[in-house]
Amino acid sequence: MAFMMIGERINGMFKDIGEAVAKFDPKPIQDWAVKQTQAGAAYLDLNVGPTAADRKKSMEWMAKIISEVSDVPIALDSTNYDAIEAALQVIGKPGALINSCPNERAKIERVFPMAAKYGAGIVALTMDKSGIPLNADARVAHAMELVAAADEFGVPTDSLFIDPLILPCNVAQAHAPEVLEALRQIKTLCDPAPHTTLGLSNVSQNTIDRSLVNRTYVVMAICAGLDSAIIDVNDETMVESIATADMLLNHAIYCDSYVKVFRQR
Repeated sequence: MAFMMIGERINGMFKDIGEAVAKFDPKPIQDWAVKQTQAGAAYLDLNVGPTAADRKKSMEWMAKIISEVSDVPIALDSTNYDAIEAALQVIGKPGALINSCPNERAKIERVFPMAAKYGAGIVALTMDKSGIPLNADARVAHAMELVAAADEFGVPTDSLFIDPLILPCNVAQAHAPEVLEALRQIKTLCDPAPHTTLGLSNVSQNTIDRSLVNRTYVVMAICAGLDSAIIDVNDETMVESIATADMLLNHAIYCDSYVKVFRQR
């Protein structure tokens, strides 16, 4: 299966998007929706960010204006599940992604039935109230419980995107190999296996050359079983690296235009 790129750029943490959300200005948001769609995004991540006075209203509005210019499914990124459900109603069709749900029972009972009701996927986090574990085994134990929850609430396993949670390498370097090992094991938990994903840009926060760190780690992670990530889909060098890894792992047939074909898929 081809690697799935989730476009990270419609996020209120970015200055232009934050200002657009605060002013209800659709242009910057729609511009990035179009640019990321053209770059080959499989999903468009939508995060209202900290400037939104009313997260529910802002998320509904953003989902509406993005849907006006792109048919790519939206990943609704928020800890406010009422806002996510309101946006799912605006979208009005299956295929969206709920980002995200940790391994906490109360949140599972809120998110997993909602995903089943609206035909949405779930980004499920390998953490609980005690935080993100260091070692791979603890991450995989969380993943097993999240897979069991999907079965319990009628969410297809292939609608589950397990995120083993990468942290910045400049402050938590020991986590990087543990996440790779977790990815390898998560792909063996069941058949069909859940998808795997990462918020890739986290690994490079506050490093000198973020693009280099991102593209190196994403290729390593793809080799370990990563099949999607929230990334900068307009970073040409990184996308070329992903497309090449995808081809060399025999997920795509080689042709001279394999990068272009990857984006079109």
